[in-house]
Amino acid sequence: MLPRKRTVEGEAVDGGDDKIDFGSSSSCDRESVLKKLRIEGSVSSTSTEKTTTSGGEVKISGSGADLGSSSNGKDSGERSLTEMAFDDGNPHDIDEDLHSRQLAVYGRETMRRLFASNVLVSGMQGLGAEIAKNLILAGVKSVTLHDEGSVDLWDLSSNFVFTENDIGKNRALASVQKLQELNNAVVVTALSTQLTKEQLSDFQAVVFTDISLDKAIEFNDFCHNHQPPIAFIKTEVRGLFGNVFCDFGPEFTVVDVDGEEPHTGIIASISNDNPAMVSCVDDERLEFQDGDLVVFSEIKGMTELNDGKPRKIKNTRPYSFILEEDTANFGPYERGGIVTQVKQPKILNFKPLREALKDPGDFLLSDFSKFDRPPLLHLAFIALDKFVAGHGRLPVAGSEEDANKLISIARDLNEALGDGKLEDINPKLLQHFAFGARAVLNPMAAMFGGIVGQEVVKACSGKFHPLLQFFYFDSVESLPTEPLEASDFKPLNTRYDAQISVFGAKLQKKLEDAKVFVVGSGALGCEFLKNLALMGVSCGSDGKLTVTDDDVIEKSNLSRQFLFRDWNIGQAKSTVAASSAASINPRLHIEALQNRVGPETENVFDDTFWENLTLVINALDNVNARLYVDQRCLYFQKPLLESGTLGAKCNTQMVIPHLTENYGASRDPPEKQAPMCTVHSFPHNIDHCLTWARSEFEGLLEKTPAEVNAYLSNPSEYTSAMRNAGDAQARDNLERVIECLNRERCETFQDCITWARLKFEDYFSNRVKQLIFTFPEDAATSTGAPFWSAPKRFPRPLQFSDADPSHLHFIMAASILRAETFGIPVPDWAQNPKKLAEAVNKVMVPDFQPKKDVKIVTDEKATSLSTASIDDAAVINELIMKLEHCRKNLTPGYRMKPIQFEKDDDTNYHMDVIAALANMRARNYSIPEVDKLKAKFIAGRIIPAIATSTAMATGLVCLELYKVLNGGHKIEDYRNTYATLALPFFSMSEPVQPKVIKHQDMSWTVWDRWIIKDNPTLRELLKWLADKGLNAYSISCGSCLLYNSMFPRHKERMDKKVVDLAREVAKVEIPAYRGHLDVVVACEDDEDNDIDIPLISIYFR
Repeated sequence: MLPRKRTVEGEAVDGGDDKIDFGSSSSCDRESVLKKLRIEGSVSSTSTEKTTTSGGEVKISGSGADLGSSSNGKDSGERSLTEMAFDDGNPHDIDEDLHSRQLAVYGRETMRRLFASNVLVSGMQGLGAEIAKNLILAGVKSVTLHDEGSVDLWDLSSNFVFTENDIGKNRALASVQKLQELNNAVVVTALSTQLTKEQLSDFQAVVFTDISLDKAIEFNDFCHNHQPPIAFIKTEVRGLFGNVFCDFGPEFTVVDVDGEEPHTGIIASISNDNPAMVSCVDDERLEFQDGDLVVFSEIKGMTELNDGKPRKIKNTRPYSFILEEDTANFGPYERGGIVTQVKQPKILNFKPLREALKDPGDFLLSDFSKFDRPPLLHLAFIALDKFVAGHGRLPVAGSEEDANKLISIARDLNEALGDGKLEDINPKLLQHFAFGARAVLNPMAAMFGGIVGQEVVKACSGKFHPLLQFFYFDSVESLPTEPLEASDFKPLNTRYDAQISVFGAKLQKKLEDAKVFVVGSGALGCEFLKNLALMGVSCGSDGKLTVTDDDVIEKSNLSRQFLFRDWNIGQAKSTVAASSAASINPRLHIEALQNRVGPETENVFDDTFWENLTLVINALDNVNARLYVDQRCLYFQKPLLESGTLGAKCNTQMVIPHLTENYGASRDPPEKQAPMCTVHSFPHNIDHCLTWARSEFEGLLEKTPAEVNAYLSNPSEYTSAMRNAGDAQARDNLERVIECLNRERCETFQDCITWARLKFEDYFSNRVKQLIFTFPEDAATSTGAPFWSAPKRFPRPLQFSDADPSHLHFIMAASILRAETFGIPVPDWAQNPKKLAEAVNKVMVPDFQPKKDVKIVTDEKATSLSTASIDDAAVINELIMKLEHCRKNLTPGYRMKPIQFEKDDDTNYHMDVIAALANMRARNYSIPEVDKLKAKFIAGRIIPAIATSTAMATGLVCLELYKVLNGGHKIEDYRNTYATLALPFFSMSEPVQPKVIKHQDMSWTVWDRWIIKDNPTLRELLKWLADKGLNAYSISCGSCLLYNSMFPRHKERMDKKVVDLAREVAKVEIPAYRGHLDVVVACEDDEDNDIDIPLISIYFR
């Protein structure tokens, strides 16, 4: 069965005596209702958005029927030119500004299924809150929170929605309002009375985080046998142990197993054989696997394969495969063709819980060093359920008596397994399990909240492969290395008692006194700040947490960066995040900065700042910033906790001084860039078209206006710089500036329309005509091979038509932005298709005649399309004279307004122009076109992101943070993780050790820095090294050479202080806050072998 859809349009939300009917309200009404809900929507309110039912249910309703849609206030029957231009036949009912990063992961159809899904989360301790948070951010239709218990002090260790004022209140009721704030488009309700299995019929998926096995079996049987089945998930975290069980029914259809785009290849040849051999161009390696189904298209010659029928392949290789088909009697292959993978749905058969407990099948492994752990934890959780059933409570932390009882139950259960029993039930591990059984730790809740949240999304949408069926995890390595007494676990009547019951009070004190630097407060940063606040990190009198981020909050952030609300848009991320984190735990000592971390801010993040830190947590979104922070941590020998996400994938890396390699020690290979000639003349996929489109956008609307302003601001300096450069680039710059101020200067909006219409003709007609004139369809290369062979695609010029909405849309968007650069008002009729067409038809378009002497770059290694000429200098002088003449015709103070590309504002026409440019070019080359959203993903280089993988990554990192702050852990205790929630797949491994360099009886790694005090002279430095058996032959500071043994005059510098030499020779200016100077020394041993020694820091103050 496919996951069910529910009707969402026009459904009334019960609000007491009044009804809020979003189905019939206008978008304006809807906005006012949502605004009212935000302002007035509190649990204590008696207005329409709150309902208390006889069943103990509380509702605080957002726009549950709104589907997160955005409207511009126009009549629903009226379609804009943009809508007509990008019409793909699908309803545009999703707020793409809000959900763009999530849409990049899920796609529209999955999002629509989510918007129609009702979910129950039962058990509102830390784990339940994390799951609910992730689902509300994802945008399901409704989330019902269920809990019959009351908030207690232990809950504050893991639940971010509770405060000390909530103690004694029902957990579900106390959670509703804060969770509702995360997304007004989701209906959040609470149930505080006992749940019956009949109530489960209202949901597509139900999650239980605190339920007995007997009750779970009863509920699961009902869900499994229900028609259609209800997805059932049971999960729990107990101290440093956790598990998940999934049952999505007897027959569940996975629509898309991995979420990856179908793989494609460009065909080079197909044999007339049985079976046929298919070879593809070596542009990119094929990603096909044996048994895949593929379809063929655009093949010339062997057209029988273009029938759209899926065909099976085998013997897949990097650039070829065997097609299981007899092509002997097919037409001979001539050229062209695309092969595309056909993704197949998959049917999964889930067992109900009562069967799976006895026969769990294969467990999902997370750590291959613990391959025998899941069966033991399966036994342990069953034993714990029996312990609770017999004692009416969980084991007491530090109680050996309770631990022994649990071990005894586990031993009896194991013996009952007969031949399937475990050889060793590991009493020590079970003791740890018993001691922490009552505690819900925040990092565990965050990690499992991400995993379970993703499983619910799978259940509701069929997107990604579900967990089949048990997953067990532990992180006992996070425990302190030194033995703890029972008294260490005693509660201290603080909000950290749950955490103390696992780790003891000593580690809690270390957490509270830590000085932590969190770099970034976006999606990862928000999760980290929440986790750190709940764990009590930097909450003591000596602790301090510094967070920095130079970005401001945008609407697209709200679907993942959960510390922000819509009223925070435009505010500094770090300030809002710090304030939100402090509201979670008022004891948090946090300082928010808006500085980018880099060489330019070393006066802010100076030596004293770095030296005082306990550890650094990266929450960054780019590699260069990560590398800089990594170098700082290396230099100051500070632990760095690194993580990143990409859609449903995440990774974590622990960088521990002297134990592990640093982040920069291993690099991913650089992304393959398309050759310039491919992008500009021979595109063969939509990525090439979008790369070209963004380049043209920036050239026309940002770089050229900026060049104009640079010239007008200081004409003499600008022209002098062009003369001095005297190259093809300078010539091109001048030509563009002259064109902009002369022939293409716009004074009215009609001029802008004329410019846009002529650009259309130039880009999509004239340039193509010239290209196919220079290289006709039958052209051959110098070797006699067809010029237009794969991957090249032969283009066709476009004929402009005002009846084509996409043509007219390009003119509209380009005209509006052109007008913006010239400061020309845009008339109201610019968006009226009929009036715009009339204005376009006034434009005189000259006929085009191809030229014979045009050079078109075909060299794939070329880095520039500009060709140098011996006459460049003379041409530049002539252009400067023309430019001076143009300037005389301008009004004093004339300036243009460069437009900087902004992808996340759908009202600014930036993506309209880029998508239109790309699609028209794609049409030239018969490349499939894309909608504006897909264009935004590619041209805007949007990183796909979802809340679930972010939450899991931060939970994993915080489990490592316990180890770092406790100290004393060995490298085998640490874990780096790569995981993808889509499959799901986990790979946890020990970090890699740093490379050790040895010399005589010394050894060092990249973590070492040699320090010399007392401001030595050059002679003293050389002797200091010679005493270590190292003969220094070169000493440099920055890019300057202070000493080289080959230069006789350098011997005159021997008795000068090294610091003074750096100031004199290298012109180094040492800031007042720095008391040392770093030099790089090249050395060799007595056998003349080069020895790579650490950086040397010379202290002089």
